[in-house]
Amino acid sequence: MRTYTQLTQTQRYQISALLKMGHLQTETAKAIGIHKSTISREIRRNRGKRGYRPKQAHRFAMGRQNKAKPKIKAEDWRWIEKLIRLDWSPEQISDYCRKEQVPQISHEWIYQHIYEDKRNGGALWRHLRCRKKRKKRYGSYEKRGQIPNRTSIDERPQVVTERSRLGDWEADTIIGKGKKGAIVTLVDRKSRYLRMGLVSKRTKEAVKEMIISLLAGYPVHTITCDNGKEFAGHEDIAKALGARIYFAHPYSSWERGTNENTNGLIRQYIPKSTNFSALGKADILFAENRLNTRPRKCLSFNSPVVFLNNHGCT
Repeated sequence: MRTYTQLTQTQRYQISALLKMGHLQTETAKAIGIHKSTISREIRRNRGKRGYRPKQAHRFAMGRQNKAKPKIKAEDWRWIEKLIRLDWSPEQISDYCRKEQVPQISHEWIYQHIYEDKRNGGALWRHLRCRKKRKKRYGSYEKRGQIPNRTSIDERPQVVTERSRLGDWEADTIIGKGKKGAIVTLVDRKSRYLRMGLVSKRTKEAVKEMIISLLAGYPVHTITCDNGKEFAGHEDIAKALGARIYFAHPYSSWERGTNENTNGLIRQYIPKSTNFSALGKADILFAENRLNTRPRKCLSFNSPVVFLNNHGCT
C-alpha cells in the first residue's frame, strides 16, 4: 500500500526543472519516485500568479503545516529512512534537516540507526557509499589513434581550473556490457550538474549529436574530453554550441576528475553488468535526477539542481 509523504523542497526544485525541460507529469513522477497524482496536486495547490516556482511553492506548503517541532519520533525516522533509500549519506541528511528546520539529528545517530537496522536484518546499509578498488591503467603511449585538430588541456584557460563560473563541462562515455551501447555523460565543473544520454553505438556521429542535444539551453564555455575516438567530432560540437573543446592527456583521468567521480556514482544505478540494450529513457532520467538532487558537500550541501536554479539556469 502506497503511503503519502510531504514533498521536500529539493523535490519541488526537481519538479520545476523537469517540467521546464518538457517532460510530462507522468515522466516527472516516475523520475522522482512519486505518484503522478502528487505532481498534479502539487502544481494545483502551490502555484502562484507567475506559474509554478519551487521556492514559492515550498513556502506555500510549509505555511499550511503545523508549527510544532517534535523530537525524533517513529514518523521522523520513516522520513529519514526514505532519504537513505534515495542514497543520501547520513551527513547530507543531517545538514538537510538543519536547513529545513526539521528535528535535528547528527549523522552519527543516523549511522547508528542504519547499523541497528542491519543487525535486525534490514537493508538500509546497502544505500551507504562503498569504496571500490580501482584498477590503475598503465601505458606510455596512445594506442587508439590521434584525433585531428585537438587542443590540449595545457591551453585551457585558468578560469576553468578555478571553477569560478558555470558552463565548463567535462565529457566521457560509459560503455555497456559487451561493449554494446554507451551512455554519454557531461558534468558541469562548478555546479556538478549532470546530463546523460544513451546511444546505441559509440560512434563519432552518435556522440556528437547527443552532446549537442544534451547541452542545448545550458551555458557552455568549454568541454574537456578524454582521447576516445568517439569525440572526433569535436569541431562540429564546438561550432554548434559556441564552445572551446580541450583534450586531457592520455591516461590522465584525474584531469577530468569531476566526470570520473560522477561516472562512479552512476554505477550505483547502472552497474557494470548492465545490458544497455535493456535500458530506456526513463532509466537514464531516473539516474540523472537522483544525482542532480543529491546534496553535495562541495556545494555547501545544496544539490546541483538547486544550485543551478539559484543561478537562474533551470
